[in-house]
Amino acid sequence: MARILTARKTVAAVAGGAVLAAAPLIAWGTTSNASDTPPPKLTAKGASLINDKGESLFGKNVNDDRAMASTVKIMVASMILDKKNVDLDRKVPVQQAYRDYVAEHHASTADLQTGDKLTIRQLLYAALLPSGADAAYALADTFGQGATRAQRVQSFVVDMNAKGHALNLGKTKFDTFDGTGGDSSTPKDLAKLAQHAMKNATFRKIVKTKEYEGEAPAANGRTRYYTWNNTNQLLGSYKGVVGIKTGTTSKAGECLVFAGERDGKTLVGTVLNSKDRYEDAAKLLDYGFGADDAKDMKIRKLPSDAQSD
Repeated sequence: MARILTARKTVAAVAGGAVLAAAPLIAWGTTSNASDTPPPKLTAKGASLINDKGESLFGKNVNDDRAMASTVKIMVASMILDKKNVDLDRKVPVQQAYRDYVAEHHASTADLQTGDKLTIRQLLYAALLPSGADAAYALADTFGQGATRAQRVQSFVVDMNAKGHALNLGKTKFDTFDGTGGDSSTPKDLAKLAQHAMKNATFRKIVKTKEYEGEAPAANGRTRYYTWNNTNQLLGSYKGVVGIKTGTTSKAGECLVFAGERDGKTLVGTVLNSKDRYEDAAKLLDYGFGADDAKDMKIRKLPSDAQSD
């Protein structure tokens, strides 16, 4: 039987333009440490941290529009998981167009093989762990409306924007299903979207998974084996982290949407256009939890053939 290991690295690398740094906008919240702990200094150009109630604990340029890269896929997953009676075991055949898209856009990939039949659940893992644009394309093509693939994908993106409006993501714009276009959001909006997504048990289970192994019927009648590693290296590196999603493009820089749980408290945060997203996120979690773990954190390593995003 053929075996597929984690896909090769295919992150686009194009030189980005200079960005003028704005002075941090700090939004204080109600955590017990807010009054006696100075706010962290971050490399990220935008950041947000909120508590279980959606209250802001920290903000840096929280309302500034920024490219969001593959964090777009949080909305893709929410679009599907929020549907009533969605059949996560429904099988979807992989089209060559999904692979062609990855090659054309130099996008991250789950290395889905043409003709294989994967379930919706597997496609969600493939989109959220190795950040597969091929998997996100398959989901948009499956759940969009229209006679042609282009029409279905476009209608799916339109619905993503409609859902963003319904969630009061006032400064978020979705242009694609994978973040390779003009997609943009703010630290505040992304934290709000992530908090919504984490209400779904399936989403929570997926984004806290470090490695997924599964099998699918292959086009030749045999069985294909897939292994996907989570590109979010904060998982397993900082105590209590339970997700959520990485994103990287030359325009967006390093992005991370993350969540952590300690002592019955859940914090959700975002860092956009960071020089060290994991250190920035750890500093924010330290601040929110009143901890001091960031300085001793050792980043979990990915296999050499793992996808990065």
